Amino acid sequence: MSPSAAVPPGSGEPGGALLALEGVTVRFGGRAALDGVDLAVAAHETVCVLGPSGSGKSTLLRVVAGLQPPDTGRVLLAGADQRGVPPHRRGLGLMFQDHQLFPQRDVAGNVDFGLRVRGAGRAERAARVAELLELVGLPGAGRRAVAALSGGEQQRVALARALAPNPRLLMLDEPFGQLDRGLRERLVTELRALFGRLGTTVLAVTHDQGEAFALADRVVVMRDGRIAQTGTPLEVWRRPADEFVARFLGFDNVVAATVTGTAADTPWGRLPVPAGSPEGARRLLVRPAGVRPAEGAGGLRCTVAGRVFRGHHVAVRLRPDAAGAPPLEAEWPLREAPEEGAEVGVRFAPEEIVVLG
Repeated sequence: MSPSAAVPPGSGEPGGALLALEGVTVRFGGRAALDGVDLAVAAHETVCVLGPSGSGKSTLLRVVAGLQPPDTGRVLLAGADQRGVPPHRRGLGLMFQDHQLFPQRDVAGNVDFGLRVRGAGRAERAARVAELLELVGLPGAGRRAVAALSGGEQQRVALARALAPNPRLLMLDEPFGQLDRGLRERLVTELRALFGRLGTTVLAVTHDQGEAFALADRVVVMRDGRIAQTGTPLEVWRRPADEFVARFLGFDNVVAATVTGTAADTPWGRLPVPAGSPEGARRLLVRPAGVRPAEGAGGLRCTVAGRVFRGHHVAVRLRPDAAGAPPLEAEWPLREAPEEGAEVGVRFAPEEIVVLG
């Protein structure tokens, strides 16, 4: 079984997954938006699909929702093939970037929309609305006009509406894209705790790796309609599968290398690598945290070409003196960061070096 098809244990669903995509392909003209994708999501798991524009992540969400039929392959929910099942009968909750609230309805009217469609009675709807507004941090807001809400409050209403019919799978499409960073970070933290309490199964798509890493139990990185890597946020961050994943995560220190034992010959000189690294001609990643000041006159000599204050650290751009050596990105504490134009020596920490596949 390929890593992208791996099913987390303990899902409690037939075949071990609440949601399973098997060999799903979608073509638009001659281009494959999805190319033979295998993916499984366990019950109570939060999976975030990451990727640049055009990688296929939104198409994947549309296929699961029933808004885009696959050309080949199957979508299964709790083991049942969803071919021919319309979106409103799949038992899914949808939450979009632009909220898509009904401006003519108040908050309660938005939240109970799905319950009305299902024919729930007035008392049941009122109780469920009150419960959900309390849950998302908007108690007593049922009679407020949607237009009077802030962006964060509208997002909470959209979430309450998506949760109202008790969906077996909640799907989020760039849910925080229109919010400012501070509010986005706070909501992500709150939602992760909320999903954990409710036992909600979540499939989300985003282009923001920080958002995905904060929210997800498992991250799926997509490239050109295929899954490039899947794993826990820590696994993907520590060991990107290849150069594409590393650069998508924001790492620029990637060079060609020849690995022998616990060292690698690179344009930056001979660098240490973790024991057991694959040998031969490889691509090597050095995380910025692994580029450290050297004692005295030792290490690779560099000139500080630039520096950017990032709050908890300073991002330092280094220009090595060695002929043909590419620039280096480093992360140093504010008190240790040299001024632009300074001459420094750097060493490399093996625990921050990854030999890429």
